[in-house]
Amino acid sequence: MNPSRRTLISRAIATLALSALSALPALAQGLPKLKVGLMLPYTGTYAALGNAIENGFRLHITEQGGKLAGREIEFVKVDDESDPSKATDNVNKLIKRDNVDVLIGSVHSGVAMAMAKVAKDTGTVLIVPNAGADAVTGPMCASNIFRSSFSNWQPGYAMGEVVAKKGHKKVVTITWKYAAGDESIRGFKESFEKAGGKVVKELTLPFPNVEFQALLTEIAAAKPDAVYTFFAGGGAVKFVKDYAAAGLKKTVPLYGAGFLTDGTLDAQGADAADLLTTLHYADSLNTPRDNAFRLLYAKTYKLQPDVYAVQGYDAAQMLAVGLNAVKGDMGKKAEFTAAIEKAKIDSPRGPFTLSKSHNPVQDIYLRQVGGKENKLVNIASKALADPGRGCKL
Repeated sequence: MNPSRRTLISRAIATLALSALSALPALAQGLPKLKVGLMLPYTGTYAALGNAIENGFRLHITEQGGKLAGREIEFVKVDDESDPSKATDNVNKLIKRDNVDVLIGSVHSGVAMAMAKVAKDTGTVLIVPNAGADAVTGPMCASNIFRSSFSNWQPGYAMGEVVAKKGHKKVVTITWKYAAGDESIRGFKESFEKAGGKVVKELTLPFPNVEFQALLTEIAAAKPDAVYTFFAGGGAVKFVKDYAAAGLKKTVPLYGAGFLTDGTLDAQGADAADLLTTLHYADSLNTPRDNAFRLLYAKTYKLQPDVYAVQGYDAAQMLAVGLNAVKGDMGKKAEFTAAIEKAKIDSPRGPFTLSKSHNPVQDIYLRQVGGKENKLVNIASKALADPGRGCKL
């Protein structure tokens, strides 16, 4: 080898060595932490729901070794207090002050609507792990907004079919006067009246009011064949107990969206016995996937999981699908979105896909309260897709 060639090779090796050395800090640092903004209720009537969602979300990340697509997770938490009037300020702080990469929230539909508007305006990825506001995957739909839970229409529509098949003709509905309640009742009414039934009275009270006595008196006077209701959290506990105390449970069958008895059975006790509800999850699915999830959740948190925990867990699963597809690079928005749109999520509830408007297409189960469980009766509606009315995606 002549000297000039040897010199060139030596210089090349030296250059490569220097390049490798200069790259070491970057390689060691790896990707920055992914900042996840948890905007959930940690106080008030929905506090237990917010905690269950967070538990489920963290559980999936723990299963992945504490990282998603190689990125460690940093959580920024905000108590949204289930207060829509504070929601816009809260979500703007997470995006502009805390610079979160992803938003997870919320439980209250009014809060979620405000979150969806800001997410749509800013392009920030939002995964809704509970709030069923139809508009989130309807007129407010966007390529960066996803839901891991349900639309308010879905359990209501499924229960309308169930109640009609049981031969009930006249039904009174009762709920809080807010988006979730209104839309659940509309879903119920749509299928129930399509099947020949009639909603004879629609009773409401302001959220989160739990003074039910006057409305229970109205129900007794109307003498319907059945009652359909949407309540959740602390309100659901009091309504079920007050309904039984008024003597109505023995004379007028009560049906509800599953939130009536999910996460509330310990407090409702015997007053909830045998109640029928519809939801996308049940305590006795007894599938290998669900059994493994329930065991791990119970070991980790010393609690039994409920639908809220499942929804939080699946929000993390959906985020992982998108992140894995782009190798952790949230800047690749189109690829991130396409991956989630095409995915079949292996949920404890059973596998589900997403509709064009990014709402789960999923089985809705009929469940019956037995002891402290919402036990599976059958599938009330198979692979039910929300119509996504008003979505322009």
